[in-house]
Amino acid sequence: MNIALLIAGGSGARMKQDIPKQFLTVNEKPVIVYTLEAFQRHPRIDEIAVVCIEGWEQILWAYAKQFNITKLKNIFAGGENGQSSIRNGIFGLEKEHSHDDIVLIHDAIRPMVSEDIISDCLVKTEQFGNAITVIPCAEAMLETKDGESSVSSYPRSELKRTQTPQGFKLGELADIHREALENGITDSVASCTLMVEMGRKVFFSMGSEKNIKLTTVEDIDIFKALLAARRSEWLK
Repeated sequence: MNIALLIAGGSGARMKQDIPKQFLTVNEKPVIVYTLEAFQRHPRIDEIAVVCIEGWEQILWAYAKQFNITKLKNIFAGGENGQSSIRNGIFGLEKEHSHDDIVLIHDAIRPMVSEDIISDCLVKTEQFGNAITVIPCAEAMLETKDGESSVSSYPRSELKRTQTPQGFKLGELADIHREALENGITDSVASCTLMVEMGRKVFFSMGSEKNIKLTTVEDIDIFKALLAARRSEWLK
């Protein structure tokens, strides 16, 4: 079974809005619904679960009913940070699913995730045991100690910018979360960083510049533009 686990446990403080950013309405539809619809449409996704910020669970169920998200089966409580929120979802899924089921962990605030990105993440997870959606680093990268200046650079060819989804075998990821707790690792930035911190090798799948994460108000503007954009016919 292939399960999408959407992480919607954050409050979105950097967005500086009155409601969590995953529930902001864009073109008369909540952001999280765009994300849910992407996995609802994908033919290889069997089930969707969401880790949700406290107090918004019933609203999310209502949205699922309104927008016909029939694959949504579970809503789990968010945690104190990203790692604990993911852990809550993984441990919840573990109670109902097989050790070998695939789980794709995805930011609820990445609503432009495409069918191709989801498909490639699934294929690479099946092939290698895990898959981290990435894109090349196109910019020059400068190292800094004080955040204000630099005297050195880092080769961009050795860097990848990570996105989501990030795919894993459910049982293995649950075991890694337990191992991390035993080792006092409680605030890793993402599932891919947790894997690396725990000494595991991760593999890459295809990402896209369009697969943006909505963090600031400016990102909402970009999202609206992407929704309205159509590629010119002459572009290959």
